[in-house]
Amino acid sequence: MNLPNKLTVFRIIMIPFCIAAMLIETLPHHFIIALVLFIAAFVTDTLDGKIARKYNLITDFGKMMDPLADKMLTISVLICFLDLKVAPCIAVVLIIMRELIVTSLRMIALEKGMVIAADIFGKIKTVYQSVALSVMLFLCELSTFPSIADKIPISLITNILMWIMATITVLSGANYLIKNRGIIIQ
Repeated sequence: MNLPNKLTVFRIIMIPFCIAAMLIETLPHHFIIALVLFIAAFVTDTLDGKIARKYNLITDFGKMMDPLADKMLTISVLICFLDLKVAPCIAVVLIIMRELIVTSLRMIALEKGMVIAADIFGKIKTVYQSVALSVMLFLCELSTFPSIADKIPISLITNILMWIMATITVLSGANYLIKNRGIIIQ
């Protein structure tokens, strides 16, 4: 269990705290707290990858669990946004379906002794999701201030961010399927 893998496990441990911060409305500025936790998790994702590459600490555990930790965090936040009525259900379902399909593909590859690491399109998807979800958390905080919420089309902005996220996520998933179709066919 090297440092990058410990950071990945730490990111997974942070998920329930981020969810709690999002959903406990009696907690003052709970969306800002959730945002800080979410950004901290994103930073650990960036750090673990850099450390693993720099010091040649890349492991099969890291290749598998790092993207899975990202999916767990993203899906958890998206489900909370559904509960808060901030995200369109169809966009969330498309994103979750893509994540399950790619994870299943990775598991099939693992059974065949292969590891499918994240490619550039998967990384772009992860960065966009992280930025968009961070902006959405910030907008949720703004929505708690009526004087600000009346001046910003928060619902429109979050819907646009979600549909862009769904599009990028689905396209990235299609890329994984096309690139790795041989694994499915075998």
